[in-house]
Amino acid sequence: MPLLLMKLVFGSLGKPPVPFGLRTLGKALGEGVQKAWLNKQLETHARYIESQLGSQPWFTGEQPSMADIQMSFPVFALLARGGVDHLPNLQAWKTRVENRPAWQRAIAQGGPFDLPGA
Repeated sequence: MPLLLMKLVFGSLGKPPVPFGLRTLGKALGEGVQKAWLNKQLETHARYIESQLGSQPWFTGEQPSMADIQMSFPVFALLARGGVDHLPNLQAWKTRVENRPAWQRAIAQGGPFDLPGA
């Protein structure tokens, strides 16, 4: 999650409320950090999570656990905003989460959950 927060911050450096005169510099800095370091780190983390979910359906094994609940927001954010592609195990995990009756009850009660892309 810290890497995703950094992506959000660095992606915002060229936008208000950054002062107008600094937006060009902020945008260049944000894009540079993302390209040189941040995107590579996100890809490394995503590949690790992807490999872990390749051997089991849930983060701790055959049944969902608190780890899956804890990881739900970071994984949903990673898939929506992380700039990583080709993660079939994570996509399958996300589908399993969304198909759980508890998730569907929460959505029915709280409304749709959407993380628009960056």
